[in-house]
Amino acid sequence: MNLIEQIVKAQTARAAYVVSLLSKQNVVACGVGYKISQGQVTDEPSVIVSVTRKLPVAQLAVQDMVPDDLDGVPTDVLETGVIRAFQTPHPEQAPAPTPAAAQGGHRDRWRPTAPPGVSIGHKDITAGTFGCLVRRGDQRFILSNNHVLANSNAGRPGDAILQPGRTDGGTDADKIAELADYVAIDFGDGPAGCGASLARLSNAISLLVGGQTPAAPQAGENEVDAALARPLSDDLVSADILEIGVPAGVAQATLGTALQKSGRTTGYTTGHVIQIDVTARVAYGSRAALFVNQLMADGMSQPGDSGSAVLDMERNVVGLLFAGSDSTTILNPIHLVLNALDVQVVT
Repeated sequence: MNLIEQIVKAQTARAAYVVSLLSKQNVVACGVGYKISQGQVTDEPSVIVSVTRKLPVAQLAVQDMVPDDLDGVPTDVLETGVIRAFQTPHPEQAPAPTPAAAQGGHRDRWRPTAPPGVSIGHKDITAGTFGCLVRRGDQRFILSNNHVLANSNAGRPGDAILQPGRTDGGTDADKIAELADYVAIDFGDGPAGCGASLARLSNAISLLVGGQTPAAPQAGENEVDAALARPLSDDLVSADILEIGVPAGVAQATLGTALQKSGRTTGYTTGHVIQIDVTARVAYGSRAALFVNQLMADGMSQPGDSGSAVLDMERNVVGLLFAGSDSTTILNPIHLVLNALDVQVVT
């Protein structure tokens, strides 16, 4: 069995058992990646179960134990901590700036032209990141997360978008754009309000190695945390991502794809895709939302980097960063984002 066939077999096993795995104690995500043995990443595709913390077997009930294999596919348990939407915390909760953030201009006010990779946010939030510039027809938009530009479904079209965000000193005088569109986040508590009433589109593209098309999300499931803001004028924004450059296009990431991003908090960082076909439970403050068909990278981000465009090393956009933990980063595959919002990346 070649590698692609092994990955497809692991995807099939993950799909068959994901519901039961997510019901186990401390489990927050489930995806497909390479098994880690004695601290080293192997070339063996496995079903990876992410937990808030690993517990000794003696402390687990039988029903909470992860089997060694699922239909002949090995499993692995990864300690990630809680997976959270990566909006900047309020100042009293925020960690000290990292050296990378302190040395750059990612939190500054950028005028006359703001590049992707810098602080931005809805008037009622702290701050996130301007991901990249996209277009719909002849109109250009700022792409970021729903929780950055639309205040987690609470925003309305026309709301002010500030650059920099409030927590970085932005005021009403720093309005650079207005909320234009967003995909509502379904928190599983009834119909989610959406200022633009956007319906998620069924995924008609293959995001995973082997050409396997993921199932479309069901009620209570999400594929993207995404929103658009319309600049007050086109000359206020640029397509040139800070420290990366203008995107060359879009591409599909797979296991092991090398990544780069420019974000409000950690600046320019690099990483790799460590899991595909990820289902994750993501905390948004006191609420949680279930996301399907996601990518997981290693710890290349921190709160405030939400909304960053994630690119491969050829400068193709592959994902939209929206969540993570101290050791992981969760991305919406970019094709899902572009389809849901009916936009294209400006190159």
